[in-house]
Amino acid sequence: MLLSVIIPMLNEEEICLRTYETLEKVLKDVEHELLFVDDGSTDRTRELLLGAIPEGSANRVISFSRNFGHQAAFSAGLDQAKGDAVAIIDGDLQDPPELILDMLAKWREGWQVVYGQRRARAGEGLFKKLTAAGFYRSLRLFTSVDIPVDTGDFRLMDRVVVDVLKSLPERSRFLRGLVPWVGFRQTGILYDRAERTAGETKYPLKKMLKLAGDGIASFSSLPLRLSLWIGLVAAGLGGLLAVWAVVSKFALDGTVPGWTSLLIAVVFLGGVQLITIGVMGEYVGRIYDEVKQRPLYVLRKDSPAPEEKR
Repeated sequence: MLLSVIIPMLNEEEICLRTYETLEKVLKDVEHELLFVDDGSTDRTRELLLGAIPEGSANRVISFSRNFGHQAAFSAGLDQAKGDAVAIIDGDLQDPPELILDMLAKWREGWQVVYGQRRARAGEGLFKKLTAAGFYRSLRLFTSVDIPVDTGDFRLMDRVVVDVLKSLPERSRFLRGLVPWVGFRQTGILYDRAERTAGETKYPLKKMLKLAGDGIASFSSLPLRLSLWIGLVAAGLGGLLAVWAVVSKFALDGTVPGWTSLLIAVVFLGGVQLITIGVMGEYVGRIYDEVKQRPLYVLRKDSPAPEEKR
């Protein structure tokens, strides 16, 4: 049995060697390969990893020609993984590598996906904890896919699941939603996420918002339906206001007061229209990206090529 472990790396020179040594120590009794995916690092991450991996080792460094993003890095690792089981874990050691052994035990029991479910998140501020909790619960509300709450990308998957994921053609990838979507037998393991001990987070607010947008747009058309219903409600209110104006003018022999209220109504309807157009634009933009069929990532010339190109 071969275990593949995918570790994305972006400017992690302060911790990459510790990550490599920790994984080697944890997996010393398991036949394995470590696939470090260098997501266009501009520091010495790639050089340090290449220097640490001995010649003839099954471990490899897969290097992108530029930064293509966290989800693309995981996808590149899945393309090149040869294992009967494949684990994915961030390279900052916040997710405990020791948990991979527990995931393997669950896999041997017959589970085809074993994901890590965060019980506590050390070192994270109140704002991030609240927004993360709100996002996962909103995603479950918006979509028909049973996406586990408080679950990141840290998981172990059977080869059957990996092959199905590799066959999916979409560009805007949200792995936390794709894995539950494909089905199979899945279970979770609770754990406490550690505080980052070196380097900086690679997921600032801007990237978090983009990931959230990808998750909602990829697995739900509810925002489009909400735009329709908001438009219908606004149109209904406008119709009632028009009826009231006519009745007030002719039946009650009064004047229609309120230029202020008229201005508010115009601004409200204009806002509804712009929001609706914006939501539609998000979906159209994703269709545009899919139609272009650009590769999900580009490898450096000196990086090992996958057996099957995307």
